[in-house]
Amino acid sequence: MTLRIPTARELSDFHDAYIIDPLTSVPDSDDALWRTIAQNHCNNCLLWAEEDLARRRDVAESEIAANKRAIDRFNQARNDATETIDTLLLVAWRDVVKSPGCRLNSETCGMMIDRLSILALKIYHMHLQTERADVNMEHLRRCTGILELLKLQRKDLGACLDELINDIVAGRAYFKIYRQFKMYNDPSLNPHLRDVVGAGDGSGRRM
Repeated sequence: MTLRIPTARELSDFHDAYIIDPLTSVPDSDDALWRTIAQNHCNNCLLWAEEDLARRRDVAESEIAANKRAIDRFNQARNDATETIDTLLLVAWRDVVKSPGCRLNSETCGMMIDRLSILALKIYHMHLQTERADVNMEHLRRCTGILELLKLQRKDLGACLDELINDIVAGRAYFKIYRQFKMYNDPSLNPHLRDVVGAGDGSGRRM
């Protein structure tokens, strides 16, 4: 499989341009990697909106429960997309020859791309705070300082992602996918989702 691997700058530009409305769908793309990057970012945007709504105190508890279920759904989809990004990359790099002393990176490229997506959301929303006219100067100064730190964090993370990709292509580094194993979403593992006690490994125990 031949993939054009995006740079951190390209990813950040895309994330910034695609801070979506919660009802907006993922754009079509013939590129599997970019399509999955868009899905990951879409779910992060939807997740952000639901997290805000879940903090409301002026609505019925049933509405908050609906927000919490949506959060769980979008978070699962976000993690699924992250794993798919890593799978596509590992397939693309399957023929790379590892050099002696090749290091194992604990964080995957997909995880880093996911973090860049979240940072784009933080930067966008913190920037909005710096433009508010209904707050005092202390609030504006504090948010401006946080905004600069978020931008620095994204710059540093982007540099680390670019370096990791270059090292992987050169055979100096690699990563593994260990899978999520999110037990709370698996009816065979979560005792509160099981219809029959003891399903799964037969013990009924939580691992």
